[in-house]
Amino acid sequence: MSVRQSLLAILDQAPCYGYQLRTEFERRTGGAWALNVGQIYNTLERLERDGLVTRGAADEHGHVYWEISDAGRQEVRAWLATGVDRSQAARDELAMKLSLAATLPGVDAAAVIRTQRGATVARLEELRRARGAGSDAAAPEAIARSLVLDAMIFAAEAEARWLDHAEAELAAHPDHALALDLSTDRPRRGRPARAAA
Repeated sequence: MSVRQSLLAILDQAPCYGYQLRTEFERRTGGAWALNVGQIYNTLERLERDGLVTRGAADEHGHVYWEISDAGRQEVRAWLATGVDRSQAARDELAMKLSLAATLPGVDAAAVIRTQRGATVARLEELRRARGAGSDAAAPEAIARSLVLDAMIFAAEAEARWLDHAEAELAAHPDHALALDLSTDRPRRGRPARAAA
């Protein structure tokens, strides 16, 4: 998720101060992702450094309003007009955990899958309950919230299907065929050995 572009997109509507940006971000994403105020101010300072926003003077309440620059507006337009590149996706902790569990001697990868399936199903139920709860379904905030929750539900459903696939894939191989011993090949890189004194 790009906090940088999200804040710029909100500032493209009107100048805001930090806590106001936090509130607007949460309102527009259904409160699914919380941002702390420190993260917002750090991002604003980087945006200022990059010439995408300018910092105004404090008002009578001490709020410093941030305003988007022309370059910032161009970045927002480019962001909204460009697809999200998922080819450089973040590391998937579950995929790494399961691949390690499947290749570590003595680890029951099927138990890892069962444990994760329980957590995934519980999360899916929680998300579905959250999706069903709410106020006026036609309100902009409710629509934004449902979009975010639907994405999270679909991701959890996909994870459950992947776990089924992984379980079938691992069941097709005997346990001893997957276990990997440590390689005896010496890595080429690393800390050089110390010379004897």
